[in-house]
Amino acid sequence: MMLDKVVAADLRGRQFRYYDFVMVAFVVILVLSNVVGAGKRAVIDLPWIGLWPFGAGILFFPLSYILDDVLTEVYGYARARRVVWAGFVALAFLVAMEWTTVALPPAADWGGQAHYEYVFGSPPHIVAAFPYVDVGIGGRIAFASLCAFWVGDLLNSYVLARMKILTDGKWLWTRTIGSTIVGEGADSLVFYPLAFYGLPDWPVQAMLMVMASQFVLKVGWEVLLTPVTYAVVGFLKRREGIDVYDRGTDFSPFHAGV
Repeated sequence: MMLDKVVAADLRGRQFRYYDFVMVAFVVILVLSNVVGAGKRAVIDLPWIGLWPFGAGILFFPLSYILDDVLTEVYGYARARRVVWAGFVALAFLVAMEWTTVALPPAADWGGQAHYEYVFGSPPHIVAAFPYVDVGIGGRIAFASLCAFWVGDLLNSYVLARMKILTDGKWLWTRTIGSTIVGEGADSLVFYPLAFYGLPDWPVQAMLMVMASQFVLKVGWEVLLTPVTYAVVGFLKRREGIDVYDRGTDFSPFHAGV
């Protein structure tokens, strides 16, 4: 099936069959990976290497980057940027919900407040990086995620969109992997110091090891799932009936319109 090559700007206001579903999947994975997995430092025993730490969120968070690749490749940079902003708002709401929930006075016979404060609120070892903001480990993770994913995902989309033009739509694997290297690299460099620097159970050496392993594993996930990315991109392009190119696109990260 031959697809019509169209300029993204010519699709302004057009409705797509599957765009909303991909957006919802992206936001759900983003929020859950930051709530459930990001704060746990796990360890795996590797042959010839020994114990190697990694953040538990690595198991699921890279799926958001794959969806970001899919969004940009199928629907163009502007619609991917809109999804990034939707994720940003969702994470901001998560922070507000965490702080509100922790601040509510607990019932006298409920013993979970200390656990809530550690995960979502204000542990006693809050670090000097935030001396005037009582955010807690959960708040730090969410704040770091806001910054890191906004920078990383927009860079990922930008690089992929630019490379698509340079390659005239050929060699999708070079775009997905190349953009992931840039985006995930920026994400890791921003996220880990903001989220964990100074915490007693996250010494600097361990943090750097996790940061490096996260980057390698995230890019590795992208490589391993390249056939899945090809299948999803091919399915969506056939269903939508177009192939979008970002020639003349406004790449400003501060817009949410399409």
